[in-house]
Amino acid sequence: MAKPIPKSASEIVLMREAGRAAMTVLRRAASAVQPGVTTGEIDNWIGKWIHGLGAKSAFLGYRGFPRHACVSVNEEVIHGIGGNRRLRMGDLVKLDVGVRLGGYIGDVAMTVACGGCSPEAQRLLDVTIAALRAGIARVRGGAKTSDIGRAVQEVVDAAGFGIVREFCGHGVGRAVHEEPQVPNYADRSDSVRLRPGLTIAIEPMVTAGTGSVKILGDGWTVVTQDGSLSAHFEHTVLVMEEGCEILTNDGMVPLY
Repeated sequence: MAKPIPKSASEIVLMREAGRAAMTVLRRAASAVQPGVTTGEIDNWIGKWIHGLGAKSAFLGYRGFPRHACVSVNEEVIHGIGGNRRLRMGDLVKLDVGVRLGGYIGDVAMTVACGGCSPEAQRLLDVTIAALRAGIARVRGGAKTSDIGRAVQEVVDAAGFGIVREFCGHGVGRAVHEEPQVPNYADRSDSVRLRPGLTIAIEPMVTAGTGSVKILGDGWTVVTQDGSLSAHFEHTVLVMEEGCEILTNDGMVPLY
């Protein structure tokens, strides 16, 4: 198994730049989520915005993925492929953006309510954001990945929602996925101690149902088995001696 890769001071500078670019694109994409727009149009715009920053999509062509970003709607949890699906009022649209800039990757995601949503759907979004914040709050040198997962799980369990266990957060740097794996539940069997300099993506995937998922015939799109709504939020963070730094930060008012 590959080992986690702490970043040098110069690499961290590049990770900050990539993270800032990723959040800049995500902010624009979130504003583009409107009733009547197709998921393919959003993906095309994301590709243009990434290119305009002098960067490349970290997802396009990754293991054969065909689009610039992941655009997933309602029961689609992650890895949705932009196409002809036209957004409707109340849809929960998950936007997952990966930007490669200067050889390093910023990975960030959020869920946008298209034109607003029901109170229960909003509660799902609020709980998922709270779970992400709880996980981030546990990051520091010497902590374990299981500490992050436990913090996420406590928030989600208390709200009565489901946690997707088949997919998780991960290290990120020169590659989209590096070690360590960062589960969204308290998995002590494969827990890794965090070292300062590690850069990891924390990304709770929460459902209004059981948390069980399946992959559609396109080989990518992950959906809830029971058809329930889902939410997904993500930040890339730098592990520090005390606490962490959110690298997917464009310096503006945080979106979440």
